[in-house]
Amino acid sequence: MSAGPQTLDREAIAARIPHQGSMCLLAGVDEWNPDSIRCHATSHRDEANPLREDWGLPATSAIEYAAQAMAVHGALIAPPGDAPRSGYLASVRSVELVVDRLDTVTTPLDIRAERLTGNDNQILYTFTVAAAGVTLVSGRAAVILDADALATGDASRATGSSA
Repeated sequence: MSAGPQTLDREAIAARIPHQGSMCLLAGVDEWNPDSIRCHATSHRDEANPLREDWGLPATSAIEYAAQAMAVHGALIAPPGDAPRSGYLASVRSVELVVDRLDTVTTPLDIRAERLTGNDNQILYTFTVAAAGVTLVSGRAAVILDADALATGDASRATGSSA
């Protein structure tokens, strides 16, 4: 278990991820450990949600909620003093949508992500987004870290090694 805080509010989340303003969708981190994180959100009910369409908030938006939970998790498990590493969703698989939209869900979202495997450059997570104990969206996500460094050929930064 890390020596860092076990719970975080929205402000502490925003300090750890690149998503700012209304794009920071998470309201709080409820618990985390080196392998998993559980967060909550209420922004799915906000009419100003940046992912919202004219007709509502599509259930596929839950993938972004989960991705932000993964980003917070990565920041929390990083060695103290290390700069946050950029992460990008490389793929999502086995996504199951139980609902069509999230804005009609009246209770807070419960977002969980569990790290299944990974190395210095790639991580595989499983995720669920639920409300009132009912899973709404679930799946797996592959995250690539420091993709910019990989694209530019800076392999030493991408692998965390020094030249």
